Amino acid sequence: MDALAFDLKNLCAQSKMGSFATRANRHDMLQAVARDIKSLGYHLPGAKSLKPKHVQGLVTLWQSQGLKDGTIANRLSAVRWWAEKVNKKSVMLRHNADYGVAPVRRMEKRAQKLDREKLTKIDDPYIAMSLELQAAFGLRREEAIKFNPSYADQGNGIQLRGSWAKGGRPRFVPITHQRQREVLDCAHALAGSCALIPQGRNYIEHLKAYEYQTLRVGLRNTHGLRHGWAQWRYKQLSGGMDCPAKGGPDPKTLRGREWEIDQDARRQLSQELGHNRIQITKTYLGG
Repeated sequence: MDALAFDLKNLCAQSKMGSFATRANRHDMLQAVARDIKSLGYHLPGAKSLKPKHVQGLVTLWQSQGLKDGTIANRLSAVRWWAEKVNKKSVMLRHNADYGVAPVRRMEKRAQKLDREKLTKIDDPYIAMSLELQAAFGLRREEAIKFNPSYADQGNGIQLRGSWAKGGRPRFVPITHQRQREVLDCAHALAGSCALIPQGRNYIEHLKAYEYQTLRVGLRNTHGLRHGWAQWRYKQLSGGMDCPAKGGPDPKTLRGREWEIDQDARRQLSQELGHNRIQITKTYLGG
């Protein structure tokens, strides 16, 4: 490890910004950046030695490697964090577009399907079950960890306690697919009358275990499971219409009955997601 890599390692260790997974990802990305800087022939004595030429050199290198704009944007985000931490924000151009990196439509990137191969590598059945619930019902991470199937299961859907949910808002999510029932039955078999937190752990301890396990197997964007469910549920509610984030029509172009169907679907979805405003569905669906 050279001087720059060592300095960046310490910089990451001192920061408590973000979750365990976010901090670990930032560390790994900056270590890769340090190697790239060294491959360009630069030998920085420390993190405070960052200059505009180093940033431009990195972008040029990444573009020559054929990396996608989204990947380059993620790496530039880590470099911006580095620059801010050493009080050298001015070495970075204000916008990624100034480096020739096109803006990324992030709403398309957020939606994820549960990777079954990675799921099998989770060795804690409670964490694996929470991930299944996130994918099947669009639950937030905290809701899926605190989930108690004996309370939640109403037969035709699940009822979430306010104490599990963001903002303390209870809500009901209907069961509309056989897979949801299968997942819920598995949760019953595992947890019985308890929450999906094993005996001997409290919520905070189990959350840390969740973050460690998902990071270990490469499931980094578990909130994307909620986005994926929202887009699937919108298609159900709209009678088969894809949302804008998946190539469907922008609501601004819809007229008459189609517009009404879109708005009704978004209104219902916002309730099932636990939000009060229909506008929030843009985050999940686009448009």
